[in-house]
Amino acid sequence: MAISKELLEILACPKCKGDIHLNDTGDGLICDKCKLLYEIRDDIPIMLIDEAKHIDE
Repeated sequence: MAISKELLEILACPKCKGDIHLNDTGDGLICDKCKLLYEIRDDIPIMLIDEAKHIDE
């Protein structure tokens, strides 16, 4: 089961409160401004700053 479009529309980055989007593989949410990846585990987005992974683009 994937994350619903409605949930994606209301979720925001917990650090900057900016927009996030689904990554290409569908297993994480990315904040381009903070360069953070929030993983999705068992169809639940883990929206904790301490759990987020830094990404390089």
